[in-house]
Amino acid sequence: MTHNTIIRQECESDWRKVENLTREAFWNIYQPGCTEHYVLHCYRSNPDFIPELDFVMETDAVLMGHVMFSKAQIIGDDGRVIPILTFGPISIAPEYKRKGYGITLLNYALEKAKALGYGAVFMEGNIDFYCHAGFVLASSLHIHYHAEPRESEVPYFLGLELIPGYLDGVEGTYHTPKGYYVAMDDPEGFEAFERQFPEKEKKVLPGQLNQ
Repeated sequence: MTHNTIIRQECESDWRKVENLTREAFWNIYQPGCTEHYVLHCYRSNPDFIPELDFVMETDAVLMGHVMFSKAQIIGDDGRVIPILTFGPISIAPEYKRKGYGITLLNYALEKAKALGYGAVFMEGNIDFYCHAGFVLASSLHIHYHAEPRESEVPYFLGLELIPGYLDGVEGTYHTPKGYYVAMDDPEGFEAFERQFPEKEKKVLPGQLNQ
């Protein structure tokens, strides 16, 4: 980390730079190519998008990190609807990865979310990384993932209470917000968007999902 690193809210003049950053950060990571930059692009006009929690990170005046948050909800077994947050994509430029920038950006955003009164965050991710921001397996908070059996301890479904006790007495199910499936739901739109970017080679690599 350098002392010239700043975190600020994203502005419209950042949009294409951040989409390029997101594309570079996720290319060939979870699938050949990626769709995260299109998810981000579409989310900016989604009513669940939270502009106050849309941050970029710059170091030495280079834009090299970004994170966005979305409103989400837990459907309680008792019928209650509990408002929560989810986040992502969170992107760090490849040359800056594994240097502590990602966790710094995330912790900053989580503090801002807490200050705005949001009670909890749930997301899909790697516990080995996100545990450093306080995340735990969501099953330990009695929150279940919609796509897995209720009795499963889903290793990639994680949660964090921002306000202690926010989930006391709650048991329920989390559904990934529909906005995260936009590339799947609108493949033609995604392909048209992708053509706006420089060509990159799509590769099938070990560790990608759905192999």
